[in-house]
Amino acid sequence: MSETKIESLARMLKTCRRAVFFGGAGVSTESGIPDFRSTGGLYNQEWRYPPETILSHSFFLNNTEEFYRFYRKKMLFPQAKPNAAHEALAELERMGILSAVITQNIDGLHQAAGSRHVIELHGTVHQNFCTRCRKSYSLEVILSGEGVPRCACGGVIKPAVVLYEESLPSDAIEDALDAIASSDLLIIGGTSLAVYPAAGFVQNYRGRLVIINRSPTHMDRQADLLIDQPIGETFRETMKLLRETQV
Repeated sequence: MSETKIESLARMLKTCRRAVFFGGAGVSTESGIPDFRSTGGLYNQEWRYPPETILSHSFFLNNTEEFYRFYRKKMLFPQAKPNAAHEALAELERMGILSAVITQNIDGLHQAAGSRHVIELHGTVHQNFCTRCRKSYSLEVILSGEGVPRCACGGVIKPAVVLYEESLPSDAIEDALDAIASSDLLIIGGTSLAVYPAAGFVQNYRGRLVIINRSPTHMDRQADLLIDQPIGETFRETMKLLRETQV
């Protein structure tokens, strides 16, 4: 009898030396956070400016109040909770199977679920800083006010997220490349692999590759295992099998 895809994923996790997860917006959709490109995502909603324009460095500088109007309404989800995928990845780390989570998300849900080695390529909404004196501010400061948040020194507060026209943090790039290079199992989940340069990190990977995504990616032909089911459901079933085999 041939293995199901869930059984194959469980076996690959059980037999790997060092697994790494690379994820995108689709990981958090089951937590109620919309992705960008699917039907109903931010890229398919009416707004005065395209999301790519609003979420750019130049727009932040020149239209800061409009940036924050969009940012508070469309990018912040303080009530969101980790879903089965986040929780499974944290458990895999505790089991010594998963060495790192590399995420393009800015929501902090991997850490909320208990993951400790999280590499945030695009930053996080939970850190903010004054553009003048560099003082740090919490997400609560952004949520509690209206208009442009300002530091006590008078400087504008900016989220520690990577906007369009900005470079990825060099330390995150280095950590992500090192994690991928040292792994023998890479699981890509919840991402169309359409956002560069982040998506380019996985292009030259030559180990065992699993892709869990509801739509095709340009790396599908390189994958050892393709799963087109919801990522939370996939990890929930996979973890159940792993726990059963450890009893």
